[in-house]
Amino acid sequence: MRDLPLIAHPHVDAESASLPLSLRPVDALRGITRFAVLLAAIGWARLKFRFSGIPGSASEVRERVDWLHRLCAKLVRLLSIRAEIVGEVPVSGLIVANHLSYLDIIVLSAFARTAFVSKLEVASWPVFGPCATNAGTIYVDRERRGAVAPVVEQMQAKLDAGVPLVLFPEGTSSGGETVLPFKPSLFAVVAELNRPVAACGLDYGLPDGSVAEEVCYWGDHTLAPHLLNLLSKPTMSVWLAFGPSRARPGDRKTIARELHAEVSALRTTPALPPPGSAR
Repeated sequence: MRDLPLIAHPHVDAESASLPLSLRPVDALRGITRFAVLLAAIGWARLKFRFSGIPGSASEVRERVDWLHRLCAKLVRLLSIRAEIVGEVPVSGLIVANHLSYLDIIVLSAFARTAFVSKLEVASWPVFGPCATNAGTIYVDRERRGAVAPVVEQMQAKLDAGVPLVLFPEGTSSGGETVLPFKPSLFAVVAELNRPVAACGLDYGLPDGSVAEEVCYWGDHTLAPHLLNLLSKPTMSVWLAFGPSRARPGDRKTIARELHAEVSALRTTPALPPPGSAR
């Protein structure tokens, strides 16, 4: 476990904070430089995977996940993200986590070497869409009834390749005040796969700023200014708490309730700063 210094960890509602309208030149330069590095890495990967491996094979699945892991580990260092990890990081099976930001994918992949199940809209996002696709993300059209069932085979293939899969069952990101209700439909797949599942609670710290407005991506935030502002930050912190990976008997609603309680508890364990507190 890595020790972190005391830092402010404010969580505020959408009306009480907003992104800064301008950045200092040094912060803007830092953000632009980091953005250029991110674009270059994604562009290189698109060329690499266009001509590599057998599409869908276990080796290609692992190669794509390894690429995302290496990229995200570099980004964590580039963004000066300090991490505290509680519990054992899963190396197989499913991981169910709360969702605060696109940054969740970076930190989880950096420290857990995972693939992801994501809403279909992410595929069309600038920057993160190509990155997610390069990494072999499984997309679910949650607006279409019955869209979850067809992804079972894709999830099975990832798990059979020895790659942990992360699910964000809140269905959207939030400002972090609480864990939103889990959507039970996704847990029908969890029950069918019959693989071990670990809960994960995550949260962030920002030495000088608002976690809810400058790290969490939710509400009326717009991607480009939010991302540039986040990339301009000198440093930030992340807390990741993992519960035990184990079988989850029961129907989808039972599993959803059980994991929601575990994720919520992991975000309020003594090793993690409760929302609104200082650390």
